[in-house]
Formats: sequence, C-alpha cells, structure tokens
Amino acid sequence: MTTANRSSAEQPSSRRSFLRGAGCALALPFLESLPLRAAESGKRATKVAAHKPPVRFACVFFSNGVEPAHWWAKGSGKTMEIGPGLKPMEPFREDMVFLRGLFNEQAVRHKSAHLGRMPNLLSGAWVSTEQSDIRVGKTMDQVLVQQIGHHTAIPSLVLGVEPTELRLEDGLSMIYGSCISWKSSKKPATKEIYPARVFDLLVGDGKDRRIDRSILDQVLAEAKSLKTRLSDSDRPKLDDYLESIRDIEKRLDRATRDERLEGWRPTLSKPNMPRPGDPLPQDVPVHMKLMLDLIVLAFQMDKTRIATCMLNNDLSQMNFGFLDGVQGSLHLDLTHNGRDPKLEAMYLKTNQFHVQQFAYLVKRLKEIDEGGQSLLENSLLCGCSNLFDGDKHEADQMPILLAGGGGGLKTGRVLNFLDKGDANRRACSLYLSLMDRMGVRLPRFGDADRRLADL
Repeated sequence: MTTANRSSAEQPSSRRSFLRGAGCALALPFLESLPLRAAESGKRATKVAAHKPPVRFACVFFSNGVEPAHWWAKGSGKTMEIGPGLKPMEPFREDMVFLRGLFNEQAVRHKSAHLGRMPNLLSGAWVSTEQSDIRVGKTMDQVLVQQIGHHTAIPSLVLGVEPTELRLEDGLSMIYGSCISWKSSKKPATKEIYPARVFDLLVGDGKDRRIDRSILDQVLAEAKSLKTRLSDSDRPKLDDYLESIRDIEKRLDRATRDERLEGWRPTLSKPNMPRPGDPLPQDVPVHMKLMLDLIVLAFQMDKTRIATCMLNNDLSQMNFGFLDGVQGSLHLDLTHNGRDPKLEAMYLKTNQFHVQQFAYLVKRLKEIDEGGQSLLENSLLCGCSNLFDGDKHEADQMPILLAGGGGGLKTGRVLNFLDKGDANRRACSLYLSLMDRMGVRLPRFGDADRRLADL
C-alpha cells in the first residue's frame, strides 16, 4: 500500500498498474493486456520467502579518501593480513571482502576534483557543471527503494552527521558534497542528521499514516472498471490476485489476534534503546554511534531494509581534535597534507576512526541472532569513500569494504581488480551484483551492464 498522490485518471497505464481509492493504492500483478511503459521493462520485484529473514543493505560513507600506504589487505580468512588503516576490522576479517581497484569513469573524467567525484559515488553518473542545473544520477540505494521499499513502513533511511550545505565550491553547489543518496537525477534524498527525529520515525505511532486493512473494498469500483479493459486471459489473473490479497488480510488478522505472524518475525517489536535527546549531539563519536545504532534498530525491527549514512560531507571541516594526537586539525587539512609526515600520521588516525565506525556496525549486527543466523549474515554492508588518495584527489580507484553474508556473499576474501588487470572494474558492476543479492535484477545500471567478476 502506498499513498496515492494522483488520481487513477492521471496515472499512465502499465502492466504494473495500481488500483486506487480513498487515498490508497494497491499494486497489481503484471497483466499482458495493459500497455507496458518503457520504464517498467527490466524491473523485477523481489520475492522474499516468508520463513526467511530479509536481506538488508547499508552504505557507510566517509569523505576525502584514505592514506594509501596503509590501505591494503592480502590473504584470506583468519590469516588475512590487513594494513594499519584497516586495523579496527581485524576481528572481522572473516566477515569482510576487501575490494581494490573499482572506480567510476565519469568521476575520473570530471574537472571538479571533489564535487564531480562524490555525489555519483553510488550511481556512476555524470555530475552537471552548470550552477543552475543540479543534476547527477539516481543512486543504487534509491533503485532498491523503488523496487522493494514498499515491503517496510519506511522505504529507506538516509542519515548523516553534518548538515547539507548550500554554498558554492569549485563553482558547483555543495549539495553535491552533502548527499550520496539521490532519488532522481535532480533531487537528492532528504538527509536526516538529528538522531531523535530518526528514532521518532522508527517508533512513532503512525497517526500521520492511513492504515486500512480493507483496501480491497475501497478500490472495488476501480477493479470492476479495470476488468472491462482486460483480455479474457487476464481477467482470471486479476480475480486470483485480489483473492490472494484478501487471503493475506485474513491471515494477518488471525496472526494479530494470536500476537504472532507466520514464518519469520523481526527480533524486536519495540525499541531496545532510549530515545535520543532533541538537540543535535555536539560530540562527533557519540553522534556517529547513535546514527549507526538507529540503523541497527531499524533493521532489527524491520522498519526498513535500506540505509545510507554519511559520517561526514565531502570537503568536510569536521574537527578531529577528539582523537589522541590529532588536536586542532580539521579533516580537510589532514587529507590534503602535502605528504607532511606529521599530518599523514594524523590522517591515518582519522582513517582508523572511520573504519572503527564501520566495524562497530558489523559488530552490532553480528551479535543479533535471527533464528540461527546473525543479522550480519542477512545484511550487505558497504563502507566506502569517493577518493583513494585524498591529497592527490585520486578517483581511478575507490576504497571499498563489504561485510555480511546477505544474498550468499562469500566473505573473508580480497578481490584485487587493479593488479590483475581486470577490464571490468566498474563500481556500477558491484552495485549490479549487490542489487541482485537484494532481489532486484537489472540489465544495466550506470555505466555497467556486467556483474562484478568473482564476487
């Protein structure tokens, strides 16, 4: 069910149509006798077995790249060796995949060393160079939202720590540097930085949302009208579909009375953490930890299955003085260090801090049991930055870590696409592969039409 923003008369027909009535909409099955919109071709909705936990996806982003000399991994499993920049992931080497050499071609070609190489992180799209034309590409997390977001009360969480900026940098809007999730080519997804607001979104009483279990009664008139336009072969499909929905409603009613649901259930029905205070946290580590805890809560309660979290904006002015030995230094200064040994040493500490946040999310999810499997085993986590060497603005490869076993991902590995000369080392090939594991299969995404080899 979704809220109908337009009347049925305003909605173009497609084989994936909707019955609408009284502010509600019900998606129909594919019907051959209805015209097919071009945008609908190539889409496939995911089907999650009722008895299995769903797969979740989260992307944790940190800005301005890494210290290259310390960002490496080799070997596999328990014996995997990792560089100092990855030290916080040492306990989770068997749970991760280290990826080297993936890149976005449009980012490499862009003249803006930062803003042309950041908002397209999850899309591989070209970033407009016109100040009056904000334009990039829809990101893979929002493609997932479009396909499977209807399974949960909240289609996705788009979180951050620093606010969206509106100033210009390099002649481009800092909106590009403040958003990694884009709902369309011209519209970023709204980023929430207040933990209290996220908490309220997850556990609110839903009074602002209309919930009506008799949706079929509301759209019956439109169903009858639609039936007259269907072929003889499609009419039984519509009847069967409506009956199946009615059967689901009856089973949900029974399950509610029994205080249970058939098959898999979320491990939490109520929050297991207190509501954060209303003010924006002023302590950076506390703020980041709260946002990651809220992702865990959302996944555990099955409020959403898709999340992104920006630990900082691009060109971030975040002060890392809270780290021992990094007093008085801004993130941007540390990453653009001119190979100053003192600054490089502090840069390494910020890298380790960012990886520590990713490791914290991995640890939390690994500790939660979902009926014989951990929540981590039912998740796909991506930790990444838009640049490799921040000082050189290198975009010909991006630092990317994967963790979790969602969709059958095999972990405890290093995949080096740079040294082995693999011609297909596009980040969008990775995104195609990850979307496959979320149950969304596309023939093409961004600049890629092939999956990532060996993943």
